[in-house]
Formats: sequence, structure tokens, C-alpha cells
Amino acid sequence: MTDGGAGMKNNNSTVRIAGKVKPKRILAQIPIVVILVFFAFLLLAPLVWMMLGSFKSDADVLSYPPKFFPVANHFMENWTHVQSTIDMWKLILNTTIYAIGTTIPAMFVNSLAAYAFARFNFRGKNVLFIIFLATMMIPFQVVMVPLYLEIYAFHWLNTYWGLIIPKIASAYWIFLCRASFQQLPKDLEEAARIDGMGEFGIYSVIMMPLIKPAMVTVFLLSINNCWNDLLWPLIVASKTNMRTLSNGLAMFIGDRTDEYSLAFTAAAVSMIPMLILYLFFQKYFVAGQATSGIKE
Repeated sequence: MTDGGAGMKNNNSTVRIAGKVKPKRILAQIPIVVILVFFAFLLLAPLVWMMLGSFKSDADVLSYPPKFFPVANHFMENWTHVQSTIDMWKLILNTTIYAIGTTIPAMFVNSLAAYAFARFNFRGKNVLFIIFLATMMIPFQVVMVPLYLEIYAFHWLNTYWGLIIPKIASAYWIFLCRASFQQLPKDLEEAARIDGMGEFGIYSVIMMPLIKPAMVTVFLLSINNCWNDLLWPLIVASKTNMRTLSNGLAMFIGDRTDEYSLAFTAAAVSMIPMLILYLFFQKYFVAGQATSGIKE
């Protein structure tokens, strides 16, 4: 009985201590939450202002004091004016072809190179991988003139080939996929080899499905990079019918800087596809980023 009473007292004291600790932890996290909310506001405020600006008229956008919310819905009116000024659907089509045409081959080529670096042993592997990583430190402005000369020599100016081919290979995609391949156990490929499966079959059938978060990350980031790319399409695609969204919108806004509501509307429409993609695949994107830094 004495032992039982002592046990009950210990349990009660533990409950009291836990009840005291929990509020203290909550109070300690309040400053962190406040700081995170503050930085989230700084990040999202321009985006929200742009989205709301697409529903405003020019007078509402330029009014002082500023009106955060639109007085009336002018979105369809602004969208009609944008379509009459620039061919938005052609810009979206060119950007979609550029983004998907770059991303799909990039997922295959870079993951295949990453698989070789992660699972094969050959002479000079580490040196070659370091050279690949070193290319990430070279600014694009350094190599854009030689790239342009190559595209000119192949007669690929103002073509989808000129937009897509130079953007397929990426040291960062190789690094990301290699880190994911390295986490997989050797027993998988050894069992597959015993069963008579070839190396490409091991790569495509067994290994690739197991690094789905990393591949979704490559898909999202590559699509996003191409969708928002301004400099390379501006260099290679100078004709109006080959312009992408970024350089088309840049020229549209540059010519009509006083029509802010139209600029907001065009920018908001161009942002919607990327927002939808991220909302659907954010779980895999976060998982791929989290596992890319794990050591062997």
C-alpha cells in the first residue's frame, strides 16, 4: 500500500511538472512565431499586392492613400486589354514548350549521370564530379556568348531547339539526384543483377521510383526556372512569334509603364500555373529538398 501511494504521488507530481512545462514552451515559441510571421508578410505582401492589383483599375492602383483591396472587379476588362495588346496565349504556348521540352530530357539525362556517379566505381569519378560542381560557380553571363555562337553555328536561333538544348544539363540536378541514389541500399541492385536485370533496367525500374521526391523536385525547379527565364530567351528568341512569357511581359511592361493594372493582370495570369504545380507537389518538393543533404 505504501509503495502504491508513493507511486500515485510520483505520477501526480509528474503531471503537475508537465502541466507547468508546456505553457513555458509555448511562451518561449511566441517570439519565434512572431519573427516568422513578420518575414512571411515581407515575402507575401508584394505578391498579394500584385494579385489584388489585377482586379483594380489604373486609378485605383495609383490612388493615394493606397487602397489595399479593389473597389470594383476590373479583372476581365484588364485581361481583355492585355490580350488585345500582346498575344498572351502564344507566349504561354512558347513558354510551356520551352519548360516541358527542357524538363523532361533534363530529368532523364541528369538522373542517369547521377546514377553513374552514385552507384558505379570508375577512375576519376570524384575529380569529374568536383568539376561538374565547379560549373555551378560560373555565372551564366560568362558562358552566354559562347553558347550564343554555338546556337548560331547550328542555325538554331529563333527555334525551340536553341531554347531547350543548352538548358538540359545541370550540375545541381546531378548533385540532387546523386544524393538520393546514394541513400538506397546496395542489396537492391545486387539482387536485381542476380536475377539477370541489366543496368538500365535497374536504373529505370528499381532505382527511379525510389527517388520520386528528388525527381519531383527536379521537375518543379526546372519548370519554374524555364517559366521565369528572361535572359536566355531574350538572346536566342528575338522574333515576336518565339517570345516566352518573361521577355514578352518585360517588353509589354517596358512599353506601357503607366498601365500598371494591365501589368499586374498579365503577371498574375503568368504566375498561376507555377502556383498550381507547387500546391499539388509541395509534399514531394519538401521531401526531396530535405533528403538531398543527407550523407552517405
